[in-house]
Amino acid sequence: MKKIAIIMGSDSDLPIVEKAIATLTEYDVPFEVHVYSAHRTPAQAHAFAASAAENGFGVLICAAGKAAHLAGAVASVTTLPVIGLPISGSTLDGMDALLSTVQMPSGIPVATVAIDGAINAALLAIEILAVSDDTLRDKLASVRAGASAIVLEKDKAVSAKYNN
Repeated sequence: MKKIAIIMGSDSDLPIVEKAIATLTEYDVPFEVHVYSAHRTPAQAHAFAASAAENGFGVLICAAGKAAHLAGAVASVTTLPVIGLPISGSTLDGMDALLSTVQMPSGIPVATVAIDGAINAALLAIEILAVSDDTLRDKLASVRAGASAIVLEKDKAVSAKYNN
């Protein structure tokens, strides 16, 4: 199975990123976590992204706040899928990070999830790997079926209470 990389621009992003880590752990997907900044360590971020495919990675998740150029910088040097995870900040509540992440030029795509959407970033990465991994695909389907059953049970309870 291919690994997933989670790269964050600062260790201050870790409280959000830990939700992605927990999700990947729950699905038994191998991963690595790194701190590389598009602005403070561009050479290291570039080197990691450029060699990611040959090092066994299948998807890269890039978490960054404020200017949030990390996902775009990483995507510019790899053909692996890159998922941008905008992190909320103190000034604009993450809107700056969201817009920096989602507004990529043609030819350098970055899939982008919601501000602080670490769980969905991990699930999207898992779905990408599941294209060629039946075990992951089955696990995703099973978890979704379980979630559906919970909602239907809640519907049954609410309907029984309020519908004649």
